[in-house]
Formats: sequence, structure tokens, C-alpha cells
Amino acid sequence: MDKHTGSQGQFPLTQNVTVVEGGTAILTCRVDQNDNTSLQWSNPAQQTLYFDDKKALRDNRIELVRASWHELSISVSDVSLSDEGQYTCSLFTMPVKTSKAYLTVLGVPDKPQISGFSSPVMEGDLMQLTCKTSGSKPAADIRWFKNDKEIKDVKYLKEEDANRKTFTVSSTLDFRVDRSDDGVAVICRVDHESLNATPQVAMQVLEIHYTPSVKIIPSTPFPQEGQPLILTCESKGKPLPEPVLWTKDGGELPDPDRMVVSGRELNILFLNKTDNGTYRCEATNTIGQSSAEYVLIVHDVPNTLLPTTIIPSLTTATVTTTVAITTSPTTSATTSSVRDPNALAGQTGPDHALIGGIVAVVVFVTLCSIFLLGRYLARHKGTYLTNEAKGAEDAPDADTAIINAEGSQVNAEEKKEYFI
Repeated sequence: MDKHTGSQGQFPLTQNVTVVEGGTAILTCRVDQNDNTSLQWSNPAQQTLYFDDKKALRDNRIELVRASWHELSISVSDVSLSDEGQYTCSLFTMPVKTSKAYLTVLGVPDKPQISGFSSPVMEGDLMQLTCKTSGSKPAADIRWFKNDKEIKDVKYLKEEDANRKTFTVSSTLDFRVDRSDDGVAVICRVDHESLNATPQVAMQVLEIHYTPSVKIIPSTPFPQEGQPLILTCESKGKPLPEPVLWTKDGGELPDPDRMVVSGRELNILFLNKTDNGTYRCEATNTIGQSSAEYVLIVHDVPNTLLPTTIIPSLTTATVTTTVAITTSPTTSATTSSVRDPNALAGQTGPDHALIGGIVAVVVFVTLCSIFLLGRYLARHKGTYLTNEAKGAEDAPDADTAIINAEGSQVNAEEKKEYFI
């Protein structure tokens, strides 16, 4: 009874196995309760591989791992795609009990290849790259990356290989290139479960040809008279631009002794006002040419301000007259010039502002003198006595008339004459 009960509890247990092509598969059959009943492994073609610990099939790839009343384990090395299928573990009871284990063999995708790139590519051209891999089972997945950023808009194609077990997968990427793509690595990545989270990749570094880009960089943002200035012509392009060409106001550099070109730099020694103008840098390569301009304005050198003392300006005019109407104008003018605080220190030559101030003071004093003299003459009266005013008509001769006039001078009527 116990034996029968034990026979009823006997049953082989197996598990499905997945292995990468070229790897080793371990097939295990276990029996929890076994009363010394034999175990056997057979392949998908129903060929016996092992009966207990006895090897039945001459295949050097198949080895015994462990054999006991409770377990029969075997290994299959260098697994190929043809080994895939359903394997059977048999427990020889009455009746025979079996358990199936499916062996899945993964086809490893070949290293991907990128095609379609021909160097160089001109800026603005449409580029089409294709990434292809074969031998994957199941079909592999292909992803594209540029600058570590995945590109989603791609075409995907899957084809079955001639062995009708593996697949060839391809993906096509289309995009229009610009100068920012030069030197960029475009990566095709193949993901597959057989790769153990380590994808296979193919990389294509882009080479883009484009016209130069030009920028002028001054050595100082505030050029000043007497100081040097360096203008650097920064040019980028592929192929590299030829030596740059410097011009001023559309012509050659006017002063080669002070304007020295060294590589991509223009060195101007001791700036002066004649250097003002538009400087142009031109770069050329086999694709085209480009240029940039820099407008130079030479500024005056700021000077240190001198201490300023303000002296009040004093102007006096005095006019003295006598009874004989003789005038003797005496004019004195005291002025003090105040230095313009905005005047440049170290400036040589006449001070036009000071001279103009002095001239203005002199003119003002002269006008005041004329005005005061005119007012004095208008109000001053000059008087005299006329000897012939009285007695001249009654006197017999001139002498008597004069004597009579002097005697009566007190009572004589005065005649007045006004000078205007």
C-alpha cells in the first residue's frame, strides 16, 4: 500500500531554458519522491541523450552534470540554433510519466554597420544613413543617437534570413546637415536580449564643409589716442580659411608702418584721429567667403583736472573834465581769467576763451566811457560875457566901448551859448 501510494506521488519536474547561441544549456529533471525508478532525457528528435547516468548519444557537446534517484541533469555546450526545441524528461513508472522543457536559442546580432556617408558633405545637404545588422533571433531593435540625444523619426525594416530562424534588421536616418554637425558622432545602437544589457554600437563622425564665419574682436572697447590697438579676426570654416585680408574704408591700409598685419591680427601702433574709419576683415575658403567690419572711433585721452580758483571780476571807469571842456579819460580794468575746468591739462597754444574775455571787457569799458562822456556834455553849460553887449553902440570908438563895457559888466545882460 505504501509502495502504491509512493508511486502515485512520483512525477518529473522540468523548466524551460533560454541560452545564447554558442553558450551552454543545463537541462534538469527532478523527482521529489522516487522509489528507485529510472530517469531519461531525450532531444526534440526523440533521441535518448542520457538514461540515468549512462550516455546514449555520441555527442561530445552533451555531458552528465548529476545523476541520482531524485535528479538527472545534463549540459549541452556550444549550443546552436538547431538545438532549439522541446526536450523530454521521462520517469519510467507504470505508466511512464514525462515532463517537457523547451530550449530557446537566442541568435546574437552581428556588429552593426553604417552606410550612406560620403565625406565631405556640404552644409545644407540632405544626408541619409542606414544602419544594418544580421543574425538576430528574435529580431533586434535599432536606435539612433546624435549628440547623445535619441532621434525618433527613423525608418525600420525587418527581413527573415535564409535559415528562416534569424533576422536582418535595418534602419534609415534622414536629416539636413549644418555647420553645427561638423565633428558630431552619429551612433547606431543595437539592443537585443542576447547582449546582456551591453548593446552593440556603430559610430559615424560627420565631416561638414561650410563657408567661413568671421568676427572682429578689439583688444580694448574704448580706443584712445596715442595708445595701441589690436584687432583680431576670428574666422571659422571648413576647410580652414586662408590668411585673412584687412582693408580700411574699402582700400588698402593707409599706413603700413603703423598698421602691421600678423596672421589674423591687425596691430595699430599709436592711434590718432586719422585712424578713424571702417576696418574690414575678409576670410575665404574653397566653399566661399565671408567678412566682418569694425568701425574705429579714436577717443581723446582724459586728462587730470587742475584746481580752479574763481576771482571776482572788477571793472571801473572814471571820466574827468575841465571848464575848458578838456576830457582826460582814465580807464582801468582788472579781470581775472578762470580756467575752464573742462580744459585739457597739458594743452598747448593760446587760450582762446581767455583772450575773448579780455577783448569783451575792453569793449565794454570803452562803450561805458563814451556813454558817460556824452551825458556830461549834454548837461554842462559853458558861459562867457560879450564885451560888446552894452555901450558899444553909444561909444565913439572901440576903446571907449571896451571901457564902458568893463564898467557896466556887473549889470550887463549875459548872453549864453550852449554846446551840445
